[in-house]
Amino acid sequence: MTADLLRPAAAEFLRIAHAVDDLTAPTPCTGYDVRGLLNHLLYWGPWLIAAGRREDPPAPNGGEADAALVTDDWRAALEKQTETLVDVFGAPSAWTGTTTLGTARLPASVVGDMVLGEFVLHGWDLARASGQELQCAPEPATAVFESAVAMGEQARSMGVYGPAVEAPAGASPLERALGASGRDPAWTP
Repeated sequence: MTADLLRPAAAEFLRIAHAVDDLTAPTPCTGYDVRGLLNHLLYWGPWLIAAGRREDPPAPNGGEADAALVTDDWRAALEKQTETLVDVFGAPSAWTGTTTLGTARLPASVVGDMVLGEFVLHGWDLARASGQELQCAPEPATAVFESAVAMGEQARSMGVYGPAVEAPAGASPLERALGASGRDPAWTP
């Protein structure tokens, strides 16, 4: 079950995030430097939590671009949010039926897959931006790859993913997941 993959992926994501020191460094996530990517994560995390709990989403307060969530205590805020996401999506009920993410009604399992993807894909983005190496077991990477393939066209049409990048022959599951999400596994700052 994908929920079982969340805790180790979240722990690795937090390990990477806690070691980030340059908030102005570019990331492989198009349009984001490290500060912008952290702001993105802190902005959308409550939306994912609300979807998992089947609660109303938070008030947009002007949207992600207007949010300034990377303050002096961003590490603590990100850690708390990540732990809450793991708790919420660690429950099998968070993966069943349908839920609402913003105004979209979708299968709850898709939102759970998004959470895992946030940890793995954005964890890799932060790792690359800060000169670290993301340690990702084959199981979560394969789950993220399958999810990225399944929602790829829709995600690309919404600007969430870039054009797919073909992974080289013999690519690891993580490299395949990165390519399916529009990331170049060979990206360097």
